[in-house]
Amino acid sequence: MTASPDLAEAEYILPLRWSEDGGLEELTDYLRVLSGWIRITVVDGSPPAVFEAHRRAWQDLVRHIRPEPGHGRNGKAAGVITGVRSSESEFLVLADDDVRYTLQGLRRLVALLVDAELVRPQNYFLEWPWHARWDTARTLLNRAFGSDYPGTLGVRRSMLEATGGYDGEVLFENLELIRTVEAAGGRQVRADGLYVGRIPPASAHFRRQRIRQAYDSFAQPGRLAAELLLLPLICWAARRPARLVPLLAASIALAEAGRRRHNGTAVFPPGSALWAPCWVLERAVCSWLAVGLRLAGGVHYAGGRIPRAGTSARQLRRRYRTQAAGAPIQQRGGQRAWL
Repeated sequence: MTASPDLAEAEYILPLRWSEDGGLEELTDYLRVLSGWIRITVVDGSPPAVFEAHRRAWQDLVRHIRPEPGHGRNGKAAGVITGVRSSESEFLVLADDDVRYTLQGLRRLVALLVDAELVRPQNYFLEWPWHARWDTARTLLNRAFGSDYPGTLGVRRSMLEATGGYDGEVLFENLELIRTVEAAGGRQVRADGLYVGRIPPASAHFRRQRIRQAYDSFAQPGRLAAELLLLPLICWAARRPARLVPLLAASIALAEAGRRRHNGTAVFPPGSALWAPCWVLERAVCSWLAVGLRLAGGVHYAGGRIPRAGTSARQLRRRYRTQAAGAPIQQRGGQRAWL
């Protein structure tokens, strides 16, 4: 194994787009601490007045730039692609604005990138309002069946240069990035025991995301089919409560199994698994509402709609096999995402 790189060889890329600055002071405090450890680029798609307030607050802490146009409708993907293109570092930490790394966590993530092209850690909430507990049930169930999808990833810049970026026209952009790296031959490390804190959203934001998160499952047809079966199964079981109790108890047992994996009990509180039936009932309903959105043209996003949740792994592998063979790649709309 190669010696672990220093954080001086890495860069932290934070894409954001805020309409107001309610969390500016807290985020500035975090960036102040973070800037003592690692270079930071904030790719800020906020309106002009908010962008200028950010520039004044962060002028001595970060490199503050606007996202480049032409990288698709997904604002986070456009921010990531802009940040990657503008960076000169090989080891990149991509993170949402609610993610909060420790120095130890950053060092471990970058060290894992020595032998991988992409590192996928595990988020957990730093505070526990009711909706954080509810959403943690989703995390635990994901862990029971494999790995969760965090709001932060580690990636090698050279890998994204080789792939030409990733599709910014899909909703589930984290999955799209992961699949793109793997389809092009990159190695993924699922660091399910590398826990990175995040701040829970406001409850109103949480409620707005319910159907949109269910829509992400269109990128995983097998999962979508299972989630669509939940509602008829629950309706059938509800006719006799004796059937319903074992079904909900099974969701709790699975969530608890996810909580216990990789020392998850250190960050997921006791009782977290008890919220699993709430999430299962939510997804049972929202999956069908997501189908309605799909029939209507997709999820509302930034004044338009995004119909596609993601690109299939098979299609991406075929695309990069074609690239390796030296043949031209046919991109959606005739354009590559970047480079």
